[in-house]
Amino acid sequence: MPLAPTRFKSKTVATWAAFLGGAVGLHRFYLHGLRDVWGWLLPLPTALGLWGVHRVSAYGQDDQLAWLLVPVLGFTLAGTMLQAIVYGLTPDERWHACHNPGLAPQQTPASGWAVVIGIALSLMVGATVLMATIAFSGQRYFEYQVEEARKISQ
Repeated sequence: MPLAPTRFKSKTVATWAAFLGGAVGLHRFYLHGLRDVWGWLLPLPTALGLWGVHRVSAYGQDDQLAWLLVPVLGFTLAGTMLQAIVYGLTPDERWHACHNPGLAPQQTPASGWAVVIGIALSLMVGATVLMATIAFSGQRYFEYQVEEARKISQ
């Protein structure tokens, strides 16, 4: 019995799906279908991180639970931006061999400027989010250490 033909999977669409909807697993569902476990797990750290952002706005930066949850969102977003960069930088031949194995080499289109723009935006957003996450976490950690040292010294 012949295998059912698979859908064509575009590197451009995968890159932009990771950039725009990576935090909810959109790129995973596009590439691997709705049965992808990792795609269904991605909204969990995103929701936890958003809850941390809500706690910061409600209780301030001194909320220790928010201090733990906000970096979860930052690292999730940075990770999905990295995934968009990896998708975009994958050579076309390797992409089509992995995601479109049934197509002949002359049938596979080359990626264009949309992928390059997606990579550039993912790099800018990912680097910004990652640095902000590290700065927020480091600041909160050292402020917590100073507070604990003051308690001990008194």
